[in-house]
Amino acid sequence: MIYPIIGEYLWYDRQFNFRTKSRTLFPDQFKVSVLDANGWPDWNYDGSSTDQANGDYSEIILRPKCVVIDPFRHRHGISKCFIVLCDTYHPDGKPTDVNSRVNAVSIFEKYSEERPWYGLEQEYFMCTRVRGGNFEAIGYMNGQAEKQGKYYCGVGHNTVFGRKLADTHYHYCLIAGLKMSGINAEVAPGQWEFQIGPAEGILAGDHLWIARYILVRLGEEFDTVIDFNPKPLPGDWNGSGCHTNFSTYRMRDGDVEACRNGLSYIEKAIENLSKKHIEHMEVYGTGNELRMTGKHETSDYNSFSSGVANRGASIRIPTNVELNGYGYFEDRRPSSNCDPYKVTSKILETSMMD
Repeated sequence: MIYPIIGEYLWYDRQFNFRTKSRTLFPDQFKVSVLDANGWPDWNYDGSSTDQANGDYSEIILRPKCVVIDPFRHRHGISKCFIVLCDTYHPDGKPTDVNSRVNAVSIFEKYSEERPWYGLEQEYFMCTRVRGGNFEAIGYMNGQAEKQGKYYCGVGHNTVFGRKLADTHYHYCLIAGLKMSGINAEVAPGQWEFQIGPAEGILAGDHLWIARYILVRLGEEFDTVIDFNPKPLPGDWNGSGCHTNFSTYRMRDGDVEACRNGLSYIEKAIENLSKKHIEHMEVYGTGNELRMTGKHETSDYNSFSSGVANRGASIRIPTNVELNGYGYFEDRRPSSNCDPYKVTSKILETSMMD
């Protein structure tokens, strides 16, 4: 018996809600590896049901761009099943208004010789339903919890909440083949972080979107809502960011001469970033001004700053980078709900300015 191939086509709508639908195909329909997105057929969906088209001309086109193993069906012993991340187009070929991947690809192609690497630190809150039907971050009772401090990388009952979900997500992302480099409990109760990277170019954004989807999808099974808002809890609590670590080959480990001067390339990139601060903030996520108050390990939303080992700066240079003279820097401004295609391509484009 020739076992069919199942593709879970994945995309997101105008409000960045995930959407999926499944498709059955067969091996003889593929001329290349099933992990090659070019081998998967385009598909379409009803854009009038996602607020992206009118009912009388409703089709939005799905074009596969990144394929990974589907960990949900894989656990049931179905080996030939895949998540197919797509970007979206109108029938005339014009990208939809949420399709930022197209522009990001053009920027990465322009600077392909730089071999940009990214490490994306995705923070989020787990929320569960409480009396009255509302949702509250796990670890709180009527909006109250102990002062933050003990929760970060914590261990133990009444210290860490939601570990089983976080660990399952970690495991599933590794099964999928994502560049998942770790997880940790974060500063507030019910707040967690996972890291994607190092990943080069467009792959960083692709893998972050898929990892977010797997997390939200797992929330169905744990009766948990995943909140990517940058400041879901008002008051004296850390918000959620998507700190973005970045390097080019000249910054980190290119040829010997470049390696000697890696820090100079980092400093030049930071100088360029300082000149485009507002432009970056405009594409670094919505509601970010609520998180970036200059407190709780953030810089001020309206001001640019940089420093060695300074988590209250816009840009942090790690201590070992200063000591070694080469490496990477961390842009701490992107919010947890940012579009990773916009963030990663914008950092590269600005860093490469003359």
